[in-house]
Amino acid sequence: MGALARALLLPLLAQWLLRAAPALAPAPFTLPLQVASAARHPASPAPEPVTSALARANGLALALEPAGVNANFLAMVDNLQGDSGRGYYLEMLIGTPPQKLQILVDTGSSNFAVAGAPHSYVDTYFDAERSSTYRFKGFEVTVKYTQGSWTGFMGEDVVTIPKGFNSSFLVNIATIFKSENFFLPGIKWNGILGLAYATLAKVLGGIEPSLYKGDIWYTPIKEEWYYQIEILKLEIGGQSLNLDCKEYNADKAIVDSGTTLLRLPQKVFDAVVEAVARTSMIPEFSDGFWSGAQLACWANSETPWSYFPKISIYLREENSSRSFRITILPQLYIQPMMGAGLNYECYRFGISSSTNALVIGATVMEGFYVVFDRAQKRVGFAASPCAEIAGAPVSEISGPFSTEDIASNCVPAQALNDPILWIVSYTLMSVCGVILLILILLLLIPFQCRHTPRDPEVVNDESSLVRHRWK
Repeated sequence: MGALARALLLPLLAQWLLRAAPALAPAPFTLPLQVASAARHPASPAPEPVTSALARANGLALALEPAGVNANFLAMVDNLQGDSGRGYYLEMLIGTPPQKLQILVDTGSSNFAVAGAPHSYVDTYFDAERSSTYRFKGFEVTVKYTQGSWTGFMGEDVVTIPKGFNSSFLVNIATIFKSENFFLPGIKWNGILGLAYATLAKVLGGIEPSLYKGDIWYTPIKEEWYYQIEILKLEIGGQSLNLDCKEYNADKAIVDSGTTLLRLPQKVFDAVVEAVARTSMIPEFSDGFWSGAQLACWANSETPWSYFPKISIYLREENSSRSFRITILPQLYIQPMMGAGLNYECYRFGISSSTNALVIGATVMEGFYVVFDRAQKRVGFAASPCAEIAGAPVSEISGPFSTEDIASNCVPAQALNDPILWIVSYTLMSVCGVILLILILLLLIPFQCRHTPRDPEVVNDESSLVRHRWK
């Protein structure tokens, strides 16, 4: 587990398109999270920008040339660094002359942004004034996440990924000058590269057969915003939690490399904690351990993983009558914290509660080779030969299983997530409010004017209209 916590290798091939032809279907890109120590190599010199082929950026997301880009898939292995606690990042060179930054890879968002001003938690930032190729677009952008937000200036500049590509690209880039709970203590990255669904970000990639074994099991993408999938059930130590399957998908279930832990809706989280505590061989545990407020410590000569059960997640297969199961061993969710003590090692619980989603984050993804296949609208999982500790695997994948005993649809009806629908709903509420105000005024005006002389033939609003209106 020490190797797991210290390093992650992510052979990532990503190309973001600007002028993709309508018939060009994006290929899958992959996130094989490897449990092994990364060999460190010096960065390759940045190639000269291919200015004649640089496309114009017209959105916030990073976008590269649609064709003519040669990439070495395996050469990018050494470019991915990080750990499950602080995120996984790759080196990028931005501007002319190039400025080196570490960029967080995040499948849960769709923006490309970098620190554009000093920050107490960031060791370096992109200085747009030092780049002769930077162009400010004249406006600001603000992006809010479930946790944290930032505001930045919108511009464009030349970007190079040192390992894997042999060209530089003109991209849209937001330079962050103000943020809240976005840059955090201990992080080693200073920007974010969002790979989630958006009309602004299109991805080409590939599958590297040497980085997985056995079959790739695919589950359909239910909604093309996040990488939203359908979870059918959870098992702790081989025993089902026996919850309504909609509880696992409330209000969505997504795969997100930018999330550290396995995050569960509160009701599911409570059931998991109760089952893990009951199944484990430890008679008593502090509530603070389950909530993440406290660590549990053992002597260096002892590892706690044998005390805890396996956790299995069932996903619906492309054939909806079947499912498959991904299983993580305790080595993935009982996570060592570095530097806790000299004679003992302390661990945290790698699962947390969530108010708005079930998120399969790095805690689970580290055990598998994960494929994000936009062309076929599916996410794939395969066994990874890298997900081993001391020669023993820390994850399992198996299937198929029947779904006869499970509802045909476990995804709850979505709340409004389209900005247009929100605008329409607020407009309708405003119209209703105006109508209600007019009705109230119609009711009040007769009282204010009741002493005004009236024609005997005029209907008395006070006695007739109001009575008929409310009867």
